[in-house]
Amino acid sequence: MKISELLRLVIINLSQNKFKVILTSVGIIVGSATIMMVLAIGTGGKLEVAEQFKNLNAGAIDISYESNAASFGERGERMFQGGGGMPGAGMSGGGARGGMPGAGMPPSGDFFGGRDRDNERMNQEKIVLSTDDMEDIAVFVPDISDVTISYTTSSEVEGGELEEAQAYTIAGVKENYGTMSNLSMAAGTFLTQENDENKEKYCVLGYSAAKEIFGSVYAAYDDVIYIDARPYVVSGVLEEMGSVSSGISPDTTVFIPYETGVKYITGTNISPTVTVIAADVNQVDTVISNIETVLADSYANAEFTISDAGTKMEAASKSNDTLQLLLIAMAVIVFLVGGIGIMNVLFVSVKERTNEIGILKALGCSKRDILLEFLFEACFMSFIGSVLGVLAAFGITPVIEGFSVRVELSVLGAVLSLAFGVITGTVFGFYPAYKAASLIPVAALNQE
Repeated sequence: MKISELLRLVIINLSQNKFKVILTSVGIIVGSATIMMVLAIGTGGKLEVAEQFKNLNAGAIDISYESNAASFGERGERMFQGGGGMPGAGMSGGGARGGMPGAGMPPSGDFFGGRDRDNERMNQEKIVLSTDDMEDIAVFVPDISDVTISYTTSSEVEGGELEEAQAYTIAGVKENYGTMSNLSMAAGTFLTQENDENKEKYCVLGYSAAKEIFGSVYAAYDDVIYIDARPYVVSGVLEEMGSVSSGISPDTTVFIPYETGVKYITGTNISPTVTVIAADVNQVDTVISNIETVLADSYANAEFTISDAGTKMEAASKSNDTLQLLLIAMAVIVFLVGGIGIMNVLFVSVKERTNEIGILKALGCSKRDILLEFLFEACFMSFIGSVLGVLAAFGITPVIEGFSVRVELSVLGAVLSLAFGVITGTVFGFYPAYKAASLIPVAALNQE
């Protein structure tokens, strides 16, 4: 029998059982849609990770400190924040920043009074990374290309088209922060060293912040905003980033000179982050070790939080890959269920059409013709299911995106979904087709 005749026979059989074909294809529809969504979500996740870290150098290292020390009354062995041990232990002769400079054993006659005074001083001490630490790292840590320090706070901002004061994230940064974080300017220039040294009231607005305050980027440039009722000239506006840089979201942030913020907004009540760029991304661990050594000389026994961008990116990528594998596993299970459904329907179809098979064989159809007929039916059903699955994926994409999940549909995803569907139908349809082709004509004709 010619292939064209076989296809015509298959189309007739399927068109006479449209509802059964749709029901049989439900598993394939779900599986195909799942495969396409898995690939789209996986691609979207990878792009999201790439965008989140696009303004971070792979060799970026962040150093910060979070105090978790208890008071002396709670834990007598803790004598200064971030450290432990006996009073004065581990202190250098000249004292340590953030520790207890010159803390030694008081005269025996004043032991308890001296301990009380030291305890009071201890409760007032706070480890705060400073520009001195940044300079120490720059001088004593080899194999780094740049280093900066920054902090964030929240303050009331007025000006522009704002009808009332609104709270914005204020970032105190050095002049090299922009280049280290790969920030691009949409208008104007970034903050300068002179702005910082002279504690000048200049600022750089993130793209979204500029649009919210002034209505447009170019309206914001060279205008004035008020931070805590003090005027700041907008020296520049950043291009839209849509990502996070060193814990700071550039689009919604107002950047000001580091020393300006310390003088007019935060005082010394800050928890800065020192960011270091390793010259060689393969030497990040060595650079971190050297940083720890330098900090240990200044802050004995203090524990700092040190993280690098490469590790963050790797962790985010692994998390995304794990999610994608779980979704793929789910899609495979759905395909298996759909394939089993096609197999069951074809077995029933073989049983119902035994006489038809016997007649075809009596008319001269070969075993190969019968095999191809049922295989074509399985392929057509799975293909129809795959097409409907791809259409379903396009339909549910807006719903998925409504949950803040990035979905990147692609032609490759659609092609793979169709391929998986057809392969599933062919594999699971082969055995029923083989059983049909193996029927003995006489026995098939006599089957009731």
